[in-house]
Amino acid sequence: MKNLVLPIVVMGFAMSFFACSGNKKENITAEAVDQEWQSLFNGESFDNWRIKIAKHELDENYANTFRIEDGMMKVRYDEYDDFNYQYGHIFYDKSFSAYLLHLEYRFVGEQAPGGEGWALRNSGAMLHGQDPRTMGVDQNFPISIEGQLLGGDGTHDRTTSNLCTPGTNVVMDGELFTPHCVSSSSKTYHGEQWVSADFLVLGDSIVHHIVEGDTVLTYFDPQIGGGNVDNFDPAVKKDGQLIKEGFISLQSESHPIDFRTVELFDLAPYMDDQSKLKEVLGLLRARKTHK
Repeated sequence: MKNLVLPIVVMGFAMSFFACSGNKKENITAEAVDQEWQSLFNGESFDNWRIKIAKHELDENYANTFRIEDGMMKVRYDEYDDFNYQYGHIFYDKSFSAYLLHLEYRFVGEQAPGGEGWALRNSGAMLHGQDPRTMGVDQNFPISIEGQLLGGDGTHDRTTSNLCTPGTNVVMDGELFTPHCVSSSSKTYHGEQWVSADFLVLGDSIVHHIVEGDTVLTYFDPQIGGGNVDNFDPAVKKDGQLIKEGFISLQSESHPIDFRTVELFDLAPYMDDQSKLKEVLGLLRARKTHK
């Protein structure tokens, strides 16, 4: 992974947002920070992952959509006769509040028959998502914040690490942002090249999307609201409620995609100590490689 340039605003956030705990601890080393990274996917099994595909019960891996091959998590549709709006998500079975999520992904092959035009070379990392156990059988997307992953079509500009908001809203430029999607400032990645994407999420306060070390999108105050999600339980969708934590999932939207790395640095232990949070973010920002 290239140098991870965490936004300067995050450093200021760490200094000013929290009340200082006053605890004095030993300095954190770069080596200690490296050891705190968690590999959510071990390349061998789907232990600690839950699958939810629209029109199917929880944990039914319809048509072998999600599979493990060559040490990678792959999303495939060769056993589908027709995609038929069967949007799927594979959830890590633990809720997180503050973290840095690191993904390495690539789009491959051809779109599934019946996939919608907008879903060409389209997937996503769903952040602060609802518990998959609360999703309806026919629900198409979890209520969540989506870091939308897009591949280029070989000709046109098409940014990645965009924002989409199934059942949610965010604040941008000091105002509530209610459209469904907004583009990032990333470059376009054509073909089947690997792309590094990071998502820095600090509770219900601030989220940054980072592509190949560059911050491409920032927004604030993720909250439940808006549309673009169907067949949900109304008791789960409490519009206006800030989202402090949630589940992470990866999408199946009709185009094959590979994930070779799914890793997370849990920042929650540092969120009540501004000095330690600042220190950890500084080390993350300075490191040159990801182990």
